[in-house]
Amino acid sequence: MKIADAQKFLQENHRACIAVRQKDGWPQMTFVTPGIDPEGRVIITSRGTTYKIKHLRRDPRVSMLIFGEQYSGSKFVQIHGTGEIIEQPTAMDTLIYWYKQVRGEYKNWEDYKKQMADEKRVIIRVNIEKVGPQTVNRI
Repeated sequence: MKIADAQKFLQENHRACIAVRQKDGWPQMTFVTPGIDPEGRVIITSRGTTYKIKHLRRDPRVSMLIFGEQYSGSKFVQIHGTGEIIEQPTAMDTLIYWYKQVRGEYKNWEDYKKQMADEKRVIIRVNIEKVGPQTVNRI
């Protein structure tokens, strides 16, 4: 699989589990709703006060498993990369872009902006460096 294949998959599949590293090295995993920005980077929204943000500030390595609508029998893609946190107010345009991509139109964008600011929402942007699955040689 190539990075371009994973990016194409992300355009239509918005269910995922993200793994970041806790201080002791063990993974901290959370379900997320990823999108993809025009430059091909994964974008995820999060409250700025979550553990995943705390862990990403210390160690920016990110792994994700993105899957289709059905868990069982669904196609999936693994990605690995480096995440960056985009804070308010810089994050607002990307928060709107993310919402339109994964949810559609919002009834009142001013209400949405206020809610995002009140929740201290940030964007996690991940540059994809490695993807899978890859072919495995069987013994």
